[in-house]
Amino acid sequence: MSFIWPTMLWLLLAAPLCVVLYLRLHRQRRQALARYSKLGFVHQAAGRGLGWRRHLPPTLFLSSLMILIIALARPQTTVSLPRIEGTVILAFDVSGSMAADDLKPTRLEAAKTAARAFVEGQPSTVRIGVVAFSDSGFSVQTPTNNQDAILASVNRLSPRRGTSLGNGILASLNTIDAETKQPPSLFFSNLTPTPVPTPTPVPPGMHTSAVIVLLTDGENTSSPEPLTAALVAADRGVRIYTVGIGSAAGTTLHVNGFTVHTQLDEATLQQISLLTDGEYYNAESEQELLTIYSNLNPQLVLKPEKTEVTSLFTGASLLVMLMGGAFSLLWFSRLP
Repeated sequence: MSFIWPTMLWLLLAAPLCVVLYLRLHRQRRQALARYSKLGFVHQAAGRGLGWRRHLPPTLFLSSLMILIIALARPQTTVSLPRIEGTVILAFDVSGSMAADDLKPTRLEAAKTAARAFVEGQPSTVRIGVVAFSDSGFSVQTPTNNQDAILASVNRLSPRRGTSLGNGILASLNTIDAETKQPPSLFFSNLTPTPVPTPTPVPPGMHTSAVIVLLTDGENTSSPEPLTAALVAADRGVRIYTVGIGSAAGTTLHVNGFTVHTQLDEATLQQISLLTDGEYYNAESEQELLTIYSNLNPQLVLKPEKTEVTSLFTGASLLVMLMGGAFSLLWFSRLP
């Protein structure tokens, strides 16, 4: 347990002073009774045998005061709260070919438009992360419910270099693994000296609360092999929904003095979705993207969160104080 205002706890040092004051008053009362012990009614009153009952109400009042001081320090504790949620990773192709204009104004802008419509249509229980990939992949926005942060991350994306669908998939898996506190999804090559054992494969789509939405033209120019990376996702049970950005006819793109013909590779994107039990969509039908959520099955998870429990201590203080007052009125017909 921690406290927001811990300096208030110094007031607890007044508790021993209250105990000393009470004992001193009690001793003075007993001395006064002794002075009048020659009177018969005093002896009779002193012999009623109140014992511990005489001290219980003041003890309860002092305990109530101490609990109230703790409440003033605003205590907080970590509580595991149940939450229904799902995770979607928007993986954007930001390679140079995404600057092509066969989708107006460009492929990347069309992908952004489709993603914005998807983000704005999601409930607060769905956490959305953003990954960008060209010849490498990296996380731009960790999964969050903050739509403004998500949209700001999407708006910052711009075309870069080559295309590695495999790195985009692996970066998305690592983002999901970081969110679920799982070991990272490693992709081994002959450069890895001693690879650790690979995870035991699970049926495709088993990890139904997390999906990857891959927005790309599908043209792969860099390793690793995208279908091999898709198998890693399938082993993790994560589905990949691919969104084709571009046209099958393609267009000619002028980059750094070179003329390149680029076109949508639907076959590769369909294979990736098929391997992971996902689906393929075409960005020309933006409304189709919203159906992805209907295939996302949120799960009940327990999230540890720091929660302020001041109200609990305040309630306990009032309860103890009422008990002390009730016992004092019942036994002595007065408050202590």
